[in-house]
Amino acid sequence: MAKICQVTGKKGNTTAKFIRNRHSQGWKYKAPHKNRTQHPNLQTIRLKTPTGTYTLTVAASVIKSPMFNSVACGLRPIPKAWLKKPGYNL
Repeated sequence: MAKICQVTGKKGNTTAKFIRNRHSQGWKYKAPHKNRTQHPNLQTIRLKTPTGTYTLTVAASVIKSPMFNSVACGLRPIPKAWLKKPGYNL
């Protein structure tokens, strides 16, 4: 399963570095900078609608948004773009 938000399309940041501080003096003991990926905080949400129940993978920042809350409360219908499964398009 792709680690992508179905609503906003947020995905991992590949330019992050893991920095370990060795607390030593000198160039020989310089802290190594290794590559790592920062993934969004994805949550699985179940939305109940009159047409059925849908399961979405959504970032935590989206859950707090007024647009998502209006859809979750039933004030707005679920957009068709949200129901598509995300992919990396490779």
